[in-house]
Amino acid sequence: MKSQIALHASRTSTFCLLLVISGATAHAGIFHRKTKPLSQKDDALASVASNQPDKELFDRAMRALKKGKFDIARLDLQTLLNTYPDSEYAMRAKLAIGDTWYKEGGSAAMQQAEQEYKDFITFFPDKPEAAEAQMKVADIYYKQMQKPDRDPTNAIRAQEEYRAMILQYPDSSLIPQARQKLREVQEVLGDHEFTIGSFYQAQQNYVAAGARLQSIIDSYPLYSRVDEALIDVGDGYAAQAKSIQSLRLDAAAKERLHALYMHRAQQAYDRVILEYPMMPHADDARDRLEAMGLPVPQPTEQAVADSAAIEQSRAPINLKYKAFLLITSRPSTVQAARVGNPSLANTTEVLAPSIVKETIADLSWAQKPDGKPAPSRPYLSNRVPAEPLLSNNAPLPGMPSTAAPSTGQPANSLQLNDVGGDNVQGGTVDQNQAAPQTAPQPPQAVQPPVGSGAATPQGTKPAAAQPDAATSGQPAVWPSAAPDNGGLKKVAPKNSTPLPASTDAASAPAQVNDVPEGARSSAMPQDEAAQNGKKKKKQKAPKFTSGQESSSAHKKKKGLHKLW
Repeated sequence: MKSQIALHASRTSTFCLLLVISGATAHAGIFHRKTKPLSQKDDALASVASNQPDKELFDRAMRALKKGKFDIARLDLQTLLNTYPDSEYAMRAKLAIGDTWYKEGGSAAMQQAEQEYKDFITFFPDKPEAAEAQMKVADIYYKQMQKPDRDPTNAIRAQEEYRAMILQYPDSSLIPQARQKLREVQEVLGDHEFTIGSFYQAQQNYVAAGARLQSIIDSYPLYSRVDEALIDVGDGYAAQAKSIQSLRLDAAAKERLHALYMHRAQQAYDRVILEYPMMPHADDARDRLEAMGLPVPQPTEQAVADSAAIEQSRAPINLKYKAFLLITSRPSTVQAARVGNPSLANTTEVLAPSIVKETIADLSWAQKPDGKPAPSRPYLSNRVPAEPLLSNNAPLPGMPSTAAPSTGQPANSLQLNDVGGDNVQGGTVDQNQAAPQTAPQPPQAVQPPVGSGAATPQGTKPAAAQPDAATSGQPAVWPSAAPDNGGLKKVAPKNSTPLPASTDAASAPAQVNDVPEGARSSAMPQDEAAQNGKKKKKQKAPKFTSGQESSSAHKKKKGLHKLW
């Protein structure tokens, strides 16, 4: 019994000792987590122990912004700016107001965000956050870009804002990101111009196509299809060179103009090989140069390495991404380069009217090369200076000589085909006597009928024009071309026998039912009184018989009227 009591007492004392120890540890805070006050949260602009009201407003606005309560966040931030204008949080609050509009989204909200960011740059131009504000302005237009076949206004504005950010804040940590965004924007703009240029190229409108494609070459050197644009420009010049044969120019002018266009085509093909040797269409440029019989240039090792690095940086387009592009309105930027310096300068836009004017200047130079050298197109390249074209009759590089053949006439005279008339002299048109004619002129010579034995001797002066057959009574003869017909064979009808003189038409035979004039008059007797001019007497009406006719109309009775 005593042993049980002693065991119970020991257990009780042990339990009490445990209670005392647990109470002490609980009082020491071992089993309780100590909460960190809000004022001691990390913040780059506030001290750890700060508990000021402007700090409380800023923290509450940031919590509301994270939860998507944009109106509450803007209200707290605006209260902070109005109540504590000298607070250390004022600058961050001004920038955060723009962030609330930016994250809210929508066209109206984006406009408000742009205005807030522009105001921040105006008030704090030297702060590091100004570069962030400028970056957000460019991102606003980047997010609103559309596909290349739509309106490119947002893409153009995004390009301007990214360029401004790179040029104004070159030391910012956001420069690499801005450069990459600019490459993607220029990829979208390049697709827009290339789509239009390809359409004009398919329609064989080489002037309009050249304007669009040349703008791509000059403005977007990192565009993924710039090599194809150069190939199309060269093909356009080659097609124009082939169409020169249909122009009404002398042989020397045609040869000179043909060499000019072929030289420009060669320049376009050379640029593909020299500047973009690792792009897909470099082999096409080599094939075209070999087909033209021209030398193929060799690119430098540095150009090959740079082109290879740019091409390897482009991401491939898989089938999943192609399917995604069908359901999204955002443009594709996967093919944009990841390395290289994007174009930061605004190049002069190439317009179709300027190409038309210079094409006319090319025609004038081809006809009169002694006046001035052939015009070189300044927009041929703004990166690599175009080689000056040779003037006068000097041959172009890789082209045959364009010296005019000795024909006894000046090289700059415009040769035309024979056109019958008084102003024709030796196969050319006399510029002093040429005038628009409103009526056909008499021929210079006539060709006698076949078999008459009369022919004009060679080398003699042609006879004067014969008078018209209608006025002289002589049969008409066939006119011939001018004596000097440029070496062509004279053309005349196979049967040139004159037609017989015209005679009066014979009277038509009488018809079966026609009655002769005499018989017609005898068959139609007339009253003698009428022939004598006297008035014809009125004939008496027949006697009325009431038994057979009615009294009202003197008609024969019908029906029941027969009874009375």
